[in-house]
Amino acid sequence: MHELPVTESILRIVLRHAEEAKAGKVVSVSLRIGEMSDVIDEWLQRYFDYLSKGTLAEGAELRVERVPVVFRCEVCGESFQVNIREVKDVVCPACGGGKAKFVSGRKFFVKAIEVI
Repeated sequence: MHELPVTESILRIVLRHAEEAKAGKVVSVSLRIGEMSDVIDEWLQRYFDYLSKGTLAEGAELRVERVPVVFRCEVCGESFQVNIREVKDVVCPACGGGKAKFVSGRKFFVKAIEVI
């Protein structure tokens, strides 16, 4: 159910930018969401549809691009992607080092807003 506050934030951002651009209607919203985020695309769209009724964004399609989980090896400095659903231990594919720092894959942001 945490999709609701996330969707409220997205809608506020979208409406603010659409109004600043003097847009007549928001057609679509492109989002970048990290793979570690457990928000569900379908629920984002459902909540967005509900919350945006009567606004410039009513009927807009959410387009979600998932950002992979990336770690950086603290031994050799190599950055590498990890399928977080399949891996138990993070091991650098370049040097085999087991000490890595999380780089990306958790955040979300509005990438683009298509308006007319």
